[in-house]
Amino acid sequence: MGIRALQKEKTRRALVDAAFNQLSAERSFSSLSLREVAREANIAPTSFYRHFKDMNELGLTMVDEGGLTLRQMMRKGRQRAEAGGSVIRISVDTFMEVLESNPNVFRILLHERSGTSAPFRGAVAREIEHFISELTHYTESTTQRHPALARVQAESLVTLVFNAGAAALDMKRVERKKLADQLVVQLRMVAKGAEALQKKQLPKVS
Repeated sequence: MGIRALQKEKTRRALVDAAFNQLSAERSFSSLSLREVAREANIAPTSFYRHFKDMNELGLTMVDEGGLTLRQMMRKGRQRAEAGGSVIRISVDTFMEVLESNPNVFRILLHERSGTSAPFRGAVAREIEHFISELTHYTESTTQRHPALARVQAESLVTLVFNAGAAALDMKRVERKKLADQLVVQLRMVAKGAEALQKKQLPKVS
């Protein structure tokens, strides 16, 4: 990659980071302006268009990046569990670590999941589907769960995790620890329920 291409990628990265940095409990992506993002990235507003067609393209890039970052962190959590320990406990702890160190990666997904923009809602839905599909495959491969049952289990786990994440975003560390403990119990209950259904040989899940 040449010097010019490297500089362009660096500036593009600065714009994405600038937009992430301005998100908060009170500010969703839709409330950000191009000028604010450009100023935070230390570039001229007109230079923005060399990297993104408009703010929507920037936002969709952030949604994709947020989903990818979370999936990568959860994979690392499962890898840590392979060395010993509860995969549910370690995965929950990993998720909470992401929320504490980089909350806006999750915040963009949470805000835009029910936002007014159909393209944004669709993008978040695709990211959630990636989570579910990946977890379904993992569950099938590690528990020999029936595919339909593994899918329902994965959907339930992702729903619980996203709901807990929404509540945990602006909690203090002590409160977040209590929520994490509660989430571990809930996820284990779902897993045990799926295991019981599997033993009853009920492959068809409607």
